[in-house]
Amino acid sequence: MIKPYLCVLALMLTSNLSYASTTLIKNVKGYTLKDKELVTFTAIQFTDDKIDKLYKNSASLTLNKEIKVIDGRGKTLLPGLIDAHGHVLSYGHSLLTVDLVNSTSEQESVDRVVSYVKSNTDVYSSKKNTWIQGRGWNQVQWPSNEYPSAQSLDKYFPNTPIWLERIDGHAGWANSKAMELAGVTPKTKTPSGGDIIRDESGQPTGIFIDNAMRLILDKIAAPTKAENKMALLKAMNSLASLGLTSVHDAGIDEDNLKLYKELSAENNMPIRINAMLYLPTPNWQAVLEKGLFKSQDDMLTFNSVKIQADGALGSRGAALIEDYSDMHGHRGLLLHHGPELKNFMTTAMKLGFQVNTHAIGDNANQLVLDSYETHIKSSNTAHLRHRIEHAQVLRLQDIPRFEQLNVIASMQATHATSDKNMAQDRLGKERLLGAYAWRSLYNANVVIAAGSDFPVESPNPFFGLHASVTRQDHQNQPAGGWIESEKMTRLEAFNTFTQAAAYSGHQEEIIGSLAKGKKADFILVEDDPFTIEESNLWKNKVLSTWVNGKRAFSSIY
Repeated sequence: MIKPYLCVLALMLTSNLSYASTTLIKNVKGYTLKDKELVTFTAIQFTDDKIDKLYKNSASLTLNKEIKVIDGRGKTLLPGLIDAHGHVLSYGHSLLTVDLVNSTSEQESVDRVVSYVKSNTDVYSSKKNTWIQGRGWNQVQWPSNEYPSAQSLDKYFPNTPIWLERIDGHAGWANSKAMELAGVTPKTKTPSGGDIIRDESGQPTGIFIDNAMRLILDKIAAPTKAENKMALLKAMNSLASLGLTSVHDAGIDEDNLKLYKELSAENNMPIRINAMLYLPTPNWQAVLEKGLFKSQDDMLTFNSVKIQADGALGSRGAALIEDYSDMHGHRGLLLHHGPELKNFMTTAMKLGFQVNTHAIGDNANQLVLDSYETHIKSSNTAHLRHRIEHAQVLRLQDIPRFEQLNVIASMQATHATSDKNMAQDRLGKERLLGAYAWRSLYNANVVIAAGSDFPVESPNPFFGLHASVTRQDHQNQPAGGWIESEKMTRLEAFNTFTQAAAYSGHQEEIIGSLAKGKKADFILVEDDPFTIEESNLWKNKVLSTWVNGKRAFSSIY
């Protein structure tokens, strides 16, 4: 016989579990998209994680004591912004290492390392082989426009190994101690798909490009599981503070996926993650054979893979059809031979995974489009909306092929404003006609999903919106915008960070816009991005971020 008090307790628990919490945020200047058209509203009501209603005007508000009401104070409310290409774990670790972003010279980069070590004396000592790591240097922004060398680091750190990755993650800078521990000598062979920069005497200078980076990286102890989990959480909380409610994590391994699943099971995901498994990583086939994954609350999705066809333009690793304009005889690096690329693509496609392939140079983009044309047809997977990540330098005749193959261009606007000072040097004027070609792709009816490629660039989505619209840096240079003809309108740029980005992750039914039945993912921001001066778009501040109906970040509410 069940005792009466147990029945009462069971009813209480059931009641608590099924209790619906309704919130109304009023007095806002709301914007969302419907079929690429802008829709305005003054209030939003949601119950738990789902939107109930958008109110067109305050007069129609229905209030009762069971609804929690929040005054939006006249601020602008937007759908949560989506970054379709970032690297969450790397970003998290970058927040825990030396920040070299926007360093103005080789010496300033070294000085930042010195300052960082002085601030962390409990961890670093010249008597230890504790690796000092950092990221963010970019030699094309320095007056020298030349790669740094081990010697400048050796002056300060003769006995401590140092490894500093370039901002794009496609090159690394090591000091002599790091090379010594890695066993790198003048006799070390250059690995396929990589490069070791050497001086006139054949001595490694300390710069390792693409696959050659493994010579150093393999000697650095991997972070512990606890450290990686902490880095993921730190990154996601930081991203939420910038107005990102969802990120496509462009290239993770099995361990990273397991950490996400742990965080999801613990109900500890500040933002949504759409994870791409990097091919090849250990055990990748077995991971794919387990099938697609989606958490019950849609906070974690695993339905895609990431492949890398070439390197980056800044390090001259992007694969070009003709020689680099500033390096005769060099055409970049293709990172996989034909059979390897085919194996990765066909295996993933046949198992129902979307294939997202990094391609920056025109040769790599042509190769990937050719491969997609063949393998999409043989696997009958056009509906999976395969993507090219970056799509940075294109032959003009390849632009219409995206729409023909139902391939999405996953692009990062801030790459153009960062690369503008070196892109013409690398490519020459003629190839620039198909480079960073957002307007040309958009006019060809190609879906463009926006991202940042953080930590290569800042994850701040308002930087990307600004770059898309103005084609200028934060100093409003160059006048009129770089390759002005490729600008997007504000509405088009907004679409790339919302509806199009959601579509590129097969999530347009639940996020990307605000409407009844969709997820309550939205942000409140200081300025109206549709009315402020274009030059100020990047300055917008996020006041509050809501994900799945819960507050993920707030500075005033």
